[in-house]
Amino acid sequence: MNATDSTFMGLLQAQVRNEFSASQQYIAVAVWFDAKDLPQLAAHFYRQSVEERNHAMMLVQYLLDRDVHPLIGGLDDPQTDFDSVTAPIALALRQEKEVTGQIEALFRAARAEDDALGEQFMLWFLKEQVEEVSSMSTLLAVAERAGDNWFHLEEFLARESVGDAGHDTSAPEAAGGAL
Repeated sequence: MNATDSTFMGLLQAQVRNEFSASQQYIAVAVWFDAKDLPQLAAHFYRQSVEERNHAMMLVQYLLDRDVHPLIGGLDDPQTDFDSVTAPIALALRQEKEVTGQIEALFRAARAEDDALGEQFMLWFLKEQVEEVSSMSTLLAVAERAGDNWFHLEEFLARESVGDAGHDTSAPEAAGGAL
């Protein structure tokens, strides 16, 4: 396959980088929460980081399966400092909404190129983004209601399941296996 002639494959290559950058951002958020002695929030975002890493590796595996050499490049520098407990969660929600737009663009590009395989592959990611945005929206709403009592948010995460923690049996295969 000539990937240089395909908008879809070019966007897919860029999305590998985007997913790895998202993973790094979630590590930065997790570390910030860890440093504030908020273990439930830290654990949630460490899991989110692994999930984003797995998404990147799913894209890598798909590129390999389509005989396109995956490009693994540098990453964006994550934001590492925040002024409130809601700030990193709001950043995460913005990030998930941005990724949703990227995934939608990938789906549209595959459709425009009459790439049925690419279109079918992107369907799982579209479904995943609905869950990602929804769970981050819920977490932000709870954080805003908790106000200055961060421990209410910790208790909520200890008690409730937010997101699917990356466990979806219908997920595409990740290069090297999902973590």
